[in-house]
Amino acid sequence: MPQTVYVFPADLLQQMEQYYAGQLQTTPAGALFRAKTSNAVITAYKSGKVLFQGKSPAAEAEKWTDKTEEEQVKQKKAPKQTMYTPPDTLPANSHIGSDEAGTGDYFGPITTAAVFVRKEQIELLKELGVKDSKNLSDSSIRLIAEDILKLEIPYSLLVLRNEKYNQLQKRGWSQGKMKAMLHHHAITNVLKKINFAETEGILIDQFCEPAVFKRHIATENKQLHDRTYFMTKAESSSIAVAAASIIARTSFLKEMEQLSQKAGLTLPKGASGKVDQAASRLIKSHGQGMLDSYAKTHFANTKKALDRT
Repeated sequence: MPQTVYVFPADLLQQMEQYYAGQLQTTPAGALFRAKTSNAVITAYKSGKVLFQGKSPAAEAEKWTDKTEEEQVKQKKAPKQTMYTPPDTLPANSHIGSDEAGTGDYFGPITTAAVFVRKEQIELLKELGVKDSKNLSDSSIRLIAEDILKLEIPYSLLVLRNEKYNQLQKRGWSQGKMKAMLHHHAITNVLKKINFAETEGILIDQFCEPAVFKRHIATENKQLHDRTYFMTKAESSSIAVAAASIIARTSFLKEMEQLSQKAGLTLPKGASGKVDQAASRLIKSHGQGMLDSYAKTHFANTKKALDRT
């Protein structure tokens, strides 16, 4: 029987146990929990080791390896230089940047944008206030996005709404794979609008290791575009990534407003206790089946909301 073993941190083991709450089995001695899915039997031990065994253990493990690799990326203070490290000259020259919003929010879609910024447009965008969206208020982000879209800047915006997100998740797609495919398609759309020879390259705000990104898109018969680079917190260095972040965030905010109007209540951002309360109200007023249209239902918030209902 095929099997694979990983070592995960304690907080991720807790997330896994919540995620598999409806599929738990009798826990063996020395284990924290055991769950069974269509892909594999998952056994987590107190040591942090997690055993995946069954028909497709790698597919099941992939749902969680993205998260550990993302955390490792955050913890690396001085990542080593690789072929995917952008040249120092990239941010000051013409290039494509891509970023996404909504991935950590229970309610709402994932929105992803890619933007091509020419060298001569960089200073103008800075004057408009384009910078890391995490340092801007939502109202400022929306105003700046309007100014960006008035300029002749090639861009692509993709929205993965909740129904499709949940369908993909149930088919075994990890959120990491969804993000990789969204970035890839948005960048491809921009490349169709420009002469690639004009660019110094493509910069993706890094959410997983490049090898993982490549593996995700390869499963859908796609390849990494030439001169593609990855950087954590890229929006603080690249005006193109910052512009993409602002466009993606603005789209997410608009989508959340529309969902709130449809739901008849304000849907909070994030995944806090307020989100659990709102989800519980939504279930009571519209039924659990309607969650697919509003939320990323595999988040632990679903179980917490049902416990409140």
